[in-house]
Amino acid sequence: MKIMFISLGCDKNLVDTEEMLGILGAEGYTFTNDENEADVIVINSCCFINDAKEESINTILEMAEYKKTGNLKALIVTGCLAQRYKDEIIKEIPEVDAIIGTSSYDKIADVVKEAIEGKISEEFLDLNRLPNIGTNRMVTTGGYYAHLKIAEGCDKHCTYCIIPKIRGKYRSVPMEQLVKQAEYLASVGVKELILVAQETTIYGVDLYGKKSLHVLLQELCKISGIKMIRIMYCYPEEIYDELIETIAMEKKICNYLDMPIQHCSDHILRRMGRRTTKAELIDIVNKLRKRIPDIILRTTLIAGFPGETEEHHQEMMEFVDEMEFDRLGVFTYSPEEGTPAAVMENQIDEEIKEDWRDEIMELQQEIAFDKSESMIGRELVAMIEGKIAGEPAYVGRTYMDAPGIDGSIFVNTGEELMSGDLVKVKVTGANEYDLIGEIL
Repeated sequence: MKIMFISLGCDKNLVDTEEMLGILGAEGYTFTNDENEADVIVINSCCFINDAKEESINTILEMAEYKKTGNLKALIVTGCLAQRYKDEIIKEIPEVDAIIGTSSYDKIADVVKEAIEGKISEEFLDLNRLPNIGTNRMVTTGGYYAHLKIAEGCDKHCTYCIIPKIRGKYRSVPMEQLVKQAEYLASVGVKELILVAQETTIYGVDLYGKKSLHVLLQELCKISGIKMIRIMYCYPEEIYDELIETIAMEKKICNYLDMPIQHCSDHILRRMGRRTTKAELIDIVNKLRKRIPDIILRTTLIAGFPGETEEHHQEMMEFVDEMEFDRLGVFTYSPEEGTPAAVMENQIDEEIKEDWRDEIMELQQEIAFDKSESMIGRELVAMIEGKIAGEPAYVGRTYMDAPGIDGSIFVNTGEELMSGDLVKVKVTGANEYDLIGEIL
């Protein structure tokens, strides 16, 4: 039996996919990327914003056609869309043979077996359980970096976000389990760990009674095969002194922090249900830069939240100009049914949202170009990701860039390098988001 996986959405969803691949691989199943060959197709779906929802639905409908034209015997849907729209999927897409909720993906082997036998099944265990995972995970990111999901769910209940309803309350993965998984990842060649969760900063509060991300980081730094550790999804109000000090002192931890702030206006932040003020955001940025001068700060913003005015938008523009974030992304607000923000008054026209997003990104492009130019002459360590076809050059990443969302460094050298190699590079040129360098 050949199984094909399609993983949609975020890197946290990708971890779930890799866990399911590991479970099924241990059961003796083989895998394919060819829809025509697949006996079973598993779609790990997303529904965080409307575009993601549409992509998931379209993918399910597209794969359902292979029941008519290919070898497909069973179509299984997992992930966030499955959790949120189980009844609608079953009713509207009869080609779907099984559906699995977000907290039940560890039951994938049982569900696949039943689907192959022609049984229609639904697997929805307690939303607030932690799936029982082992160390058979199948890394799909190239082998030299991998995401480590340290917690599941969220307790913040921002007014625009549906995640608590489809992922459950915040629950940390026990530290010993994470260390074992990281040791396994190192044993199969992973050199960079990227810590992810709906929120990483409060890791351990539910298990150990206090924030323990710094303790977990210290334990992960002891693993000899791991060379780089990157932290994503840090809520600004939860960043604490021991965490900052650990990042500053531990050489393996990248001086890089992903800190989504969503907006800077106190009025909009309150409407969003966020727990920071503009003054507090400025304070934490200044504090991080003072203690870790070369830290790279990434953030995300939402343009066009209900009730936002041109004045709020201009305040955001001034804030971005003043803060000069190293990396920044902007999403237009997407109303999600079941969230308080979706029924708020003063919803913003799509055209205005897009204009505001584009204005912020144009400003950020100027900031990014200046920052890239300032790197010329610096010596950095780069992780090689692949060779550029037909040229004596490679593409890589430094501590300043997370895979898939940030920039790259193009390394000129006649040497033979392998993906995952760590090399010292001198920066010789730059463009808006990428650097150019030569190997030392």
